[in-house]
Amino acid sequence: MLRKLMMETVDGEYQNCKAFGGAYTREHFFGKYPETRALVSNLSDDDIWRLNRGGHDPHKVYAAYHAAVNTRGMPTVILAKTVKGYGMGKSGESLNPTHQTKKLDDEAVRAFRDRFQIPVPDSALPNVPFYHPGPDSDEVKYLKARRERLGGPLPQRRRTASESLPAPDLATFDRLLKTTGEREISTTMAFVQALNIVLRDKQVGPRVVPIVADEARTFGMEGLFRQIGIYAPFGQKYKPVDADQLMYYREDAAGQVLQEGITEAGAFCSWLAAATSYSSNDLPMLPFFIFYSMFGFQRIGDLAWMAGDMRARGFLLGATAGRTTLNGEGLQHEDGHSHLLAGSIPNCRTYDPTFAYEVAVILQHGIQRMLTEQIDEYYYLTLMNENYPHPEMPEGAAEGIIKGMYLLRESGIGNRESGKSKSKSAPPCVQLLGSGTILREVIAAADLLDKHFGVAADIWSCPSFTELRRDGFDVERWNRLHPEAKQMRKSHVATCLEGRPGPAIAATDYVRQYADQIRAFVPMTYTVLGTDGFGRSDTRANLRRHFEVDRYHIAQAAIAALAAEGTMNAKDVARALKEFKLDPDKPNPLSV
Repeated sequence: MLRKLMMETVDGEYQNCKAFGGAYTREHFFGKYPETRALVSNLSDDDIWRLNRGGHDPHKVYAAYHAAVNTRGMPTVILAKTVKGYGMGKSGESLNPTHQTKKLDDEAVRAFRDRFQIPVPDSALPNVPFYHPGPDSDEVKYLKARRERLGGPLPQRRRTASESLPAPDLATFDRLLKTTGEREISTTMAFVQALNIVLRDKQVGPRVVPIVADEARTFGMEGLFRQIGIYAPFGQKYKPVDADQLMYYREDAAGQVLQEGITEAGAFCSWLAAATSYSSNDLPMLPFFIFYSMFGFQRIGDLAWMAGDMRARGFLLGATAGRTTLNGEGLQHEDGHSHLLAGSIPNCRTYDPTFAYEVAVILQHGIQRMLTEQIDEYYYLTLMNENYPHPEMPEGAAEGIIKGMYLLRESGIGNRESGKSKSKSAPPCVQLLGSGTILREVIAAADLLDKHFGVAADIWSCPSFTELRRDGFDVERWNRLHPEAKQMRKSHVATCLEGRPGPAIAATDYVRQYADQIRAFVPMTYTVLGTDGFGRSDTRANLRRHFEVDRYHIAQAAIAALAAEGTMNAKDVARALKEFKLDPDKPNPLSV
């Protein structure tokens, strides 16, 4: 009956029992049943109040741990019931204001001393002295012995592993740095190819931990089942339903893939264990956790923040990213904000690559930083499931990819600062910026501007507006703190765009705030297009038109920006609306 009574009593009532004393507890707790009332019939009200909850009773705590360490064949959970403000008595024990109680008065200190039988005289109580039983006491000897078993008097964290692993050279990813020709692949497939290259590296490969929350086939990673196997400590214990297929679910005690259930939080915890193994085990690992991007930072953002705090090292891959790339599943999968969430973590470096060579460069750089240089940072890459041809990497683009911005295609108009000044007969020019899947819309917009309006465009790939923002504010801070420096520093954005003609227009598959992060460093009129709003299920083309980030809206925004600067006029803007069949009275996608 006591067990029954305890199980049906809610926490709030337990709090009342401790707050209102023994008489209340006798009447309202034990008094609920004749059998339990009889259990305390020989106890005074003070005796009842002094009854200890299990979490405060050293005998019960010892008994629980003794049972736990001697249990075999199963894990053990200890539920320790405790009292809020235990030991504070009338000053705060089991009372809601306990957290705001900053100081005990003399009477409360005296009551505490008497309750726990601390040998401190009344004369010393006003100073609330520390009590030490002496270096030769049983208590101190015991505490010191336990601390020795734990490695010393202070907890320590291994900041670097004893070994640094050499990262594969960028040339190792050579086939991803070249054009795919007419063959179309997604950046998800580019990542899988890059991962296979890393797995073949003799030094780094054995440290790779691919982690998937159930969707390996969705991401085209089923080839890893046959290649390196799914980790299962007891091997293959069942015949998989796809056993007749080449890429069946092959489980192996020596497998490397962690094929989790549908649990992003559980998979992330596996990633975190591997990502901090360099510190906890002196064994550097390289975990890759790939997930639907909408189900990543939005669902497990607190764990992602903790990973930064724990100095994790590894890769997180947000697949089917962007608000218009997974066109059939609506709000469930349309991610327009994961880069903002990831960017709030100081040591999480975020990238939104468009082409295979960008994926390869970022992966190689991340491996170099995390495994070779042992820098405490981790990487978040967004990947798409949209197939298209990939060009060859432009010469010298690798540095700009890592910094977050590089010139993909130049108009030929030139840079005023470089001495190649624009002639009077030169056409109007704009600077077009984009990332991820929408960069291809930016490229198409440049062609529309040239064909329909004779407007030239420099095209910039911006794999990371977040890295550009961080660089810009870092430069701003340095200049502010070094007023007498001979030469002020320039942000990477300013270095790229200064002296170039025309306004700048940016478009991404994320909310406007993502590309708007660099506004302070853009040395010209800056227009940002993004996917603000909830969205819907539709084709990619219709979704991009709905969110106003397709090639036609980008081109029209460029004409409007040129008109605002006086290079073109309102009639040109109106003609663009008509030419590209854009409805000026269409509802704002943010409001739909």
